[in-house]
Order: sequence, then C-alpha cells, then structure tokens
Amino acid sequence: MSTPSGRREEIATRLARVRARIAAACAEVDRDPGQVRLVVVTKFFPASDVRLLAELGVTDVGENRHQEAEQKAAECADLGLRWHFIGGLQSNKAAAVAGYAHVVQSLDRRKLVAPLERGAATRPEAIDCLLQVSLDPPEADHRFGAPPSELPELAAAVEAAAHLRLRGLMAVAPLDSDPAEAFSRLAAHHRELLIDHPEATWLSAGMSGDLEHALRAGATHVRIGSAVLGSRPRVK
Repeated sequence: MSTPSGRREEIATRLARVRARIAAACAEVDRDPGQVRLVVVTKFFPASDVRLLAELGVTDVGENRHQEAEQKAAECADLGLRWHFIGGLQSNKAAAVAGYAHVVQSLDRRKLVAPLERGAATRPEAIDCLLQVSLDPPEADHRFGAPPSELPELAAAVEAAAHLRLRGLMAVAPLDSDPAEAFSRLAAHHRELLIDHPEATWLSAGMSGDLEHALRAGATHVRIGSAVLGSRPRVK
C-alpha cells in the first residue's frame, strides 16, 4: 500500500500524462486545450484521493453510483468541487442525485426530468444536464442512452424545466467499435441538437482509452478514471 505522499506523487504523474494527451490531441486539430474540461471519475476510490485531486488542480469529479457519490460529495463538501453524475440514473433516485450533483450527464429518458426538477428546486442554482445518447446499433443490447430519434422530445422537456439547464450531449463509444466513427456520429447528433438549442454546446465523450478520438470529434468534456487513478480497487 502506498503512503499518502507516494499516492499523491502517483496521481500527479498520471494526471500530468493525461493533461499532456489532451494538449497533444487538441494541437492536432487546432483546438485550445484550455477549453476542454477534465472530469476525473473516482468510482470506488476513496475520498482521500478526491482530496489529492483537488490539491493537484482538478475541479470536476465524476461518480457512477448514487450512494457512493452522495457520501463522497458530503465528505468533500469543503473542496468546492463540481460533482458530475455520469452513471445510469434511476427515477426513484433522481431527486436525491439532484441534491448534490452540479451536473447530470446521464439523462436518457423523459421520466427522469420531473424527479430531477423536484430535487433541483432545492438548490440555489439550476443543474446542468447532458442528454446521454446511445451510439449502439438498433439491434444491440443497449447500455444506457436515449435513441437519437428521442433527443428532440427529451431536449424540449429539459428546457421546459425551471431548475434544469440543457447543456449538450454525452455518449460512450460502443464496445468493440471504431471510436472515431462512433464519435463522428455523436458530433453529427450534436450539430442537429444545436440547431434548436444553440446554447447546448457541451459534448461529453472520451475515456481513458479513447480520449484522443473524442477530442478530434469536438468533445468539450472527457471522463477519465484509470488513466489518472490507476486500476479500480476491488469492492466487496
């Protein structure tokens, strides 16, 4: 087990490598890396790692599971971080997620809008929302994500909610697929969304293994876990 100082050095080294990858990918397509937001995914990692990330300049943290996210956000409330909920969202937990999350990246069906709005109404500021779109083929056993055909209706529902702010799209590249092709399709869906919702400029795509492809396709947010924090610890 590493010491606190050893763990800090490990995370700092990994973080520098990821930031260098972001800078290099942006340089390839003449983008400003300062316009890309790095969201570090801390699923299964302790709050002590979140504190180290904050010391190292990370401002945005992503979580997949409500119970873990809620507890960690409370433990680290003094750090002034922006908490992104990026996991599959259940309607019976959506209001509770809105109690601590600043950004919900995984809004993928209309029935989530009402409970998110209810929870967001207790917050001083509106919650930023990304619509998660599925990039899987129609016949696939879908992971989370709305079919592209449902995006207009979903976007309209979010815009009609007083305490939610439509920010853009989020997606995960399908397994065993070409991420460049998948993110190209995502960029096309985003362009269509922007026609009716010009302020929905965020595009969250790219993880540890494919962030370069996502940035070339115009991603404004990348969600990075293992490349910064290492292999996830085993959870009983």
